[in-house]
Amino acid sequence: MRRLLIACLALLAFLPAAQAAEPARATKYMAVTANPMATEAALKALRAGGSAIDAAIAAQMVLTLVEPQSSGIGGGAFLVHFDKKAGRTTSYDGRETAPAAAKPDRFLDKDGKPLSYFEAVVGGRSVGVPGTMRVLELAHRKHGKLPWASLFEDAIRLAEEGFPVPPRLGRALIREKHLTQDTARAYFYKPDGTPWKQGERLRNPALADTMRILAADGAKAFYSGAIAEDIVATVTGAPRNPGDMTLADLAGYEAKERPAVCGSYRARTVCGMGPPSSGGITVLMVLAMLERFDLPNEKRLSSNAAHWMLEAQRLAYADRNLYIADSDFVDVPVAGLLDRAYLASRARLIDVASSTGEKAEAGDVPRKRTQDFAPDASLQLPATSHLSIVDGAGNALSMTTTIEAEFGSRLMVRGFLLNNELTDFSFRPEADGVPVANRVEGGKRSRSSMSPTLVFGKDGRLEFVTGSPGGSQIINYVLKTIVGVVDWGLDPQAAIELPNISNRNGPSEIERRADADALASSLAARGHKVERGLLVSGLQAIKILSDGTLLGGADPRRDSLAAGD
Repeated sequence: MRRLLIACLALLAFLPAAQAAEPARATKYMAVTANPMATEAALKALRAGGSAIDAAIAAQMVLTLVEPQSSGIGGGAFLVHFDKKAGRTTSYDGRETAPAAAKPDRFLDKDGKPLSYFEAVVGGRSVGVPGTMRVLELAHRKHGKLPWASLFEDAIRLAEEGFPVPPRLGRALIREKHLTQDTARAYFYKPDGTPWKQGERLRNPALADTMRILAADGAKAFYSGAIAEDIVATVTGAPRNPGDMTLADLAGYEAKERPAVCGSYRARTVCGMGPPSSGGITVLMVLAMLERFDLPNEKRLSSNAAHWMLEAQRLAYADRNLYIADSDFVDVPVAGLLDRAYLASRARLIDVASSTGEKAEAGDVPRKRTQDFAPDASLQLPATSHLSIVDGAGNALSMTTTIEAEFGSRLMVRGFLLNNELTDFSFRPEADGVPVANRVEGGKRSRSSMSPTLVFGKDGRLEFVTGSPGGSQIINYVLKTIVGVVDWGLDPQAAIELPNISNRNGPSEIERRADADALASSLAARGHKVERGLLVSGLQAIKILSDGTLLGGADPRRDSLAAGD
């Protein structure tokens, strides 16, 4: 308990003050990532004439090394990409899939009751077939400019020479209790059992060797051959909760290009990720409901503004929890969820002055009824990472990348951690005999809240790029940033540093910091059931001004850095 308290107090030191920092500025290109070493790798690619995709690959390889608890090649990713020359926005789905042998009762005990979270997470049962390498290779094939192998150089060098343990990794190791696998303990802890501390130099020669193979042979070397064999052996041979992943599961994995999900907000066009992510749809639903309210004439995160935002979130999450899952398995009523008349009717349910504080019921979404489902509010812990990049040609990407919970399944292989993505499925496959849309099924992708987002101005010009980690609160972190930039005219740094607020169809969660105390009290007086917490986002944003100047914002709640030339 004392170690956890120390870690929490250390984290509080990184929370933003009431006065926001100045945004980063550039005129050619910009990258924002969750770690300065990853940002520098992205900038190196951009300086060499690389595309936004090239920079993202270089950054992701470094994040696998320096922020291993959050993302990496053992996980998955969603990215939304803007091709300026073609004037086209598209999205790429690298979400992990359940092994073919997975069944809906995967996370039930012998009595048919759901396992506790960590009973399910730790070990091989929670590991999904990783998608990061396939999705990055797919995007590189379409939009890359630099040679694939060159994008691994910084990660290989840092893994060989060593890197200073970043503050966030150091804090995570202090509070971590589930890294019991011998391989993971030998890497993250010293021989005397103490964790590596912030600033100490840590080397990962195993990951350097893995990266060399992937640089030379591409993603195929991850999904077949020796690396794939080691992944399967680690998953199926886990001492705790062995899994059922096979070599055929890995060999058959496909990343998918999907249409971006787009909608309007105050004459802007907002584009995000569709199913299996709930992020893009839910962001658009809340924004559509908020158009009823005069947010631009409210002070930044006033009591009125926060009340309207939280109530719209409550309604949108009620629909999200019922209707959204992997659209390759479930008929997700995307058009109905985004129907303007339907959302106007939902917005009319919001009392402009007060809240009942109760859970909202899902609406009767316009759709062709093919099957009824039960709601699912699966737990998603606030881990994950994000990258926002604009390259020298004006192409841009927003990419959210994850191994799910902090340190994923706690299984390490060849220098990287494996995800626990399957615990994003509902542990309960049905309720009262009605199936849950987000239940486990072989080959299925679990529902996500990742919300990589691009916003286009009234003239169709790309206006800003944003996204965040943070579990099922990601949607609401991104919403806060969009409202801050669009409605209140804030620069991206100032928008990011506003207090975080979130309602996931439950209590209204308000960030625990002094400049949100009065807001929390006023919301409680309006009838909100207020809960205070850290609400650790990892928001990033890049705004493109009309003269081409780039303004970058990086969340001080994490180790993030925005930089450019």
